[in-house]
Amino acid sequence: MSPVSQPLPASLERIVQRFQQISEPKRRYEYLLCFAKRLPPFPDEQKVTDHKVSGCVSQVYVTASLQQGKVIFQGDSDSQLTKGLVGLLVEGLNGLAPAEIIQLTPDFIQKTGLDISLTPSRANGFYNIFQTMQRKALVYHLAATYLRT
Repeated sequence: MSPVSQPLPASLERIVQRFQQISEPKRRYEYLLCFAKRLPPFPDEQKVTDHKVSGCVSQVYVTASLQQGKVIFQGDSDSQLTKGLVGLLVEGLNGLAPAEIIQLTPDFIQKTGLDISLTPSRANGFYNIFQTMQRKALVYHLAATYLRT
């Protein structure tokens, strides 16, 4: 049985709607690159194996912290397009509760129109980044569940 598509969190919905307003693939890429530029600098000391996203052709790093019950992500990549994907996910998922993040499915990328423009390796990279962020959120969710019992 396939999961029922949940409504997107407001932050992610805004991003998807903005992409839907852009009809040209080149403009979508330009907008994606804006997310790369908006990412805060990623500390070099955080570029360690524990934070590396596996399965990506590019070097991709993602960290997560829990602040007042909400997950805050940081990320970086050595490829601008992949960094844009990281930025999109950071912006779309930051400030959500762990349970909200783990319930999401990555099919929202299709609503952006980016999926048809991405090379197979970049599309695969997107899914790996998304799954890594979900796993990090799951750790916080399980820890909170454990503490409640």
